[in-house]
Amino acid sequence: MNKIAIQKPNIPENLQTADFHDAVTQDDVISMHLFEDCTICGEDIERLCVEKTVFRNVVFIDVSFRHIELTDVIFEKCDLSNADFSGAVIHRTSVKQSKMVGMNVAEATLRNVSFEECHGHFSSFSYSNMKQVRFDHCACALMQSECSNTVLQQTHFDGCELEGASFTGTSLQNMDISTCRFEQLHVSLDKLKGCKIAPEHAIAFARALGAVIV
Repeated sequence: MNKIAIQKPNIPENLQTADFHDAVTQDDVISMHLFEDCTICGEDIERLCVEKTVFRNVVFIDVSFRHIELTDVIFEKCDLSNADFSGAVIHRTSVKQSKMVGMNVAEATLRNVSFEECHGHFSSFSYSNMKQVRFDHCACALMQSECSNTVLQQTHFDGCELEGASFTGTSLQNMDISTCRFEQLHVSLDKLKGCKIAPEHAIAFARALGAVIV
């Protein structure tokens, strides 16, 4: 499997550790900060702009950052469960070893984004546009999640759990999901031409075609 080349976040050295409230400017911009070993709770900021920033071991509780803009950002060992990032624009961003259960990234634009060893039951990427995006060894990256009516260009899934995920209305043509795990996948049959799967996936696709396995 040929991996997609992803531009890494451009993060300066010696970032300044900050409190979230102190770091947000009057224009709702956060730039060149390190947030570490803390909790961000109850924040509701639309069109927040975050750049050249690292979140490390941060827990997000009841946060809504609709239409957030993330450029050159790293989330490492964070808990983003149920965070609302709908309508986001995300570029050169890395999410590592983080929890994304129920995270809402619907109607977002993702470019040069990587998700590594993340957990994300019930997350939503529906109606998003992804290009040069990687999901690597995400044990539950898209399990029971929504990826419906999504544009996937140069998007790579390697060793991910896709059980019960919905890709209805989404083209998987010429994509390689052969290293992923699933017994049931919700797909649009007219958008599967050239999709590469493993032999054990054939039963799931046969069921999608209406075949009865005996």
